[in-house]
Amino acid sequence: MASFQASSFLFSSSSCSCSTRTNAAISVPKLPRVRLSVPKTPFKLVEELNLKDGFLSTIPLENTRVDQYEPVISTSNTATAKLYAILEAVADRVEMHKNIGEQRDNWNTLLLNSINMITLAAATMAGVAAGGAVGAPLLALKLSSTLLFSAATGMLLIMNKIQPSQLAEEQRNATRLFKQLYSQIQTTLALRDPTELDVKDAMQKTLGLDKAYPLPLLGKMIEKFPENFEPAVWWPKSRESPRKQHKTQGKNGWSEDLEEEMRKVIEVIKSKDSEDYMRLGNLALKVNKVLAISGPLLTGIAAASSAFVGHGSWAAIVAVTAGALASSVNAFEHGGQVGMVVEMYRNSAGFFTLLEESIESTIQGRDLEKREDGEMFEMKVAMKLGRSLSQLRDLARKSSSSHINGSTIDEFASKLF
Repeated sequence: MASFQASSFLFSSSSCSCSTRTNAAISVPKLPRVRLSVPKTPFKLVEELNLKDGFLSTIPLENTRVDQYEPVISTSNTATAKLYAILEAVADRVEMHKNIGEQRDNWNTLLLNSINMITLAAATMAGVAAGGAVGAPLLALKLSSTLLFSAATGMLLIMNKIQPSQLAEEQRNATRLFKQLYSQIQTTLALRDPTELDVKDAMQKTLGLDKAYPLPLLGKMIEKFPENFEPAVWWPKSRESPRKQHKTQGKNGWSEDLEEEMRKVIEVIKSKDSEDYMRLGNLALKVNKVLAISGPLLTGIAAASSAFVGHGSWAAIVAVTAGALASSVNAFEHGGQVGMVVEMYRNSAGFFTLLEESIESTIQGRDLEKREDGEMFEMKVAMKLGRSLSQLRDLARKSSSSHINGSTIDEFASKLF
């Protein structure tokens, strides 16, 4: 009996130790429970609000919804939105002027070919009628020739009035200038937060281009044969009054030497570039006036002469000769695009006028702190003239030395055109 109890005690002791070792081997520590409370409303409490008395308070906002708050829009955000709206309008104008420019270039080609074909066909009929036709064939040839010459005269009057090649060049220039304005607005948006002044400036430039390069023909078309040649103006005029002379040494990158350099550049632009383009523009305008009058006049003479074909050899000679001359004049005027040349000189003269005004308004600005950085401005002027900074300074030195010697500088400011 004692041996049985001893064996039972040993068996229970061994089983307990085995159970203890097993439990120790597989036991895992319990993780603490974390309770997360999610508020039912996004804005339930505004906690720890510092009041004037210095205590921390809690203000319940249980009945307040998110959509009850009105968004606060800053002045900068408003100006940015307005400038983006102007940017979209400018992009639309770029496409409009591009499409209309292509259309009016097609007008020039189609009208030129059509009028020349009509004129040559009418001259051929007049020559055939004078070759011995009698009776009904003579009448048919005379009538056809007269009608064709009359149609060519009317079409030439319209074509010479609107000058399709000049219209196309106007739209090309407008497209380029609107693209330039588009890039300027993008640069403003990329570099800094725009202001209301930027919005006003962009609006004025857009409306100035609309006025300088109108899209419609009737009522608003630019006069193609003015009494005097004038440069194109597409920028808003600066109304800032000249300032008193102040020392500019070391202010915003400006110095007296840089101001003097800009003044010498203006002198060269006025005496050489602007004067030359005004002279060439006046010459091209006079040539275009002569050609615009000569073409319809010659076809009108040919139309009148073709009506008398068969009553003498002189009528056929005049009709055929005038028709051939009219075709040649028309080909030279519209095939050579003399109107486009006039507009090119007008735009180039406007470019130099704008550059002169830009430099003058900058160096005469009353607020020196608001000036564009002097080194940056000098670089922009040099790039517009197709020069490096050293070449621009050499030009100013040549202008100064020629002024002292009483001679004329033999160099143009621009190396681009």
